[in-house]
Amino acid sequence: MFQIAVCDDNIDELSNMVQLINLYRTSKNFSCEYAVFPNGLDLVSALEKGKQFDLYCLDIIMPGFTGIDVAKEIRMFNKTAPILFFTSSSEFALESYCVKAINYILKPISKEKLFFTFDQLLEQIKLEKDEDAVIVKSNEGIQKIVISNLAFAEVIGRNVLYHLRSGKVIECTEAFSAVCDNLMKYGCFIKPHRSFLVNMQYVDIIKNHEIILQTLSSIPIAQGKAKEMKQQYLSYQMEGGT
Repeated sequence: MFQIAVCDDNIDELSNMVQLINLYRTSKNFSCEYAVFPNGLDLVSALEKGKQFDLYCLDIIMPGFTGIDVAKEIRMFNKTAPILFFTSSSEFALESYCVKAINYILKPISKEKLFFTFDQLLEQIKLEKDEDAVIVKSNEGIQKIVISNLAFAEVIGRNVLYHLRSGKVIECTEAFSAVCDNLMKYGCFIKPHRSFLVNMQYVDIIKNHEIILQTLSSIPIAQGKAKEMKQQYLSYQMEGGT
C-alpha cells in the first residue's frame, strides 16, 4: 500500500489536499493511504517512531519549522523518498533542490495540477521499481542502490562498502556473506576474492592477480582463481552481458 504524508499548517489547504488525493485514488483506481500533519514537528515525530512514507507532500511556508526544515529531517531517515513541495511563492525553488525535492507546485493546488504531477511521479516510481536494485541501511540512512550503478562491493572489518560508478561510496554495517548471497542473484557479479564482489558490467581487464575496472579501480584476485574469473566473465559476455 502506497503511503503518503501531507503536511500543511493551513487547515483549509490540508483539507483541500485530502479531497484531491481521495479524488485521485478513486478516479485512477490508485491504492494508497495518507496521513495528515498540521505541522512539521508532528511529521518528524512520526518518523522518529519508525513510520515511513513513499511520498512526502510538504507546504514550504510554515511558522517556526518550515517545509525545508522538515525535508532536511526526512533526509536523515530516508535519502530517496520523493518530496513534493507546495508553496505560494517560487522563491524557494532553489532550496527545494538542496533537499532533492522532485518538484514544487505553486498554490492554489488545483485538481489539474495535482493529477498531472502525481501521474508523472508515479510513472517515474514505476520505472525505478522496474530496475534491479537493493535497499541498504547505511550510516546515512536507508538508501536504494541500482544494480547497474554498483561497480563493486568490499568488506573491511565489519563494514561493507558499496562503490558506485560515480565514485560515491556507501558504507553499511552488515554481514558480507548476506550481501554476496543477495547480489549474486542478479547474475552479473563475480567474487574474485573473499573480500570483494565485482559487477562484470564494469570489468575492463582481467589479469592473473587483479581485475581492472572501467572506473580504474583494481580488485585483487585470490590465488588460483584467475582462470575461474576469466571463464565466468566470458560466459557472462556470451550470454549478452554488457
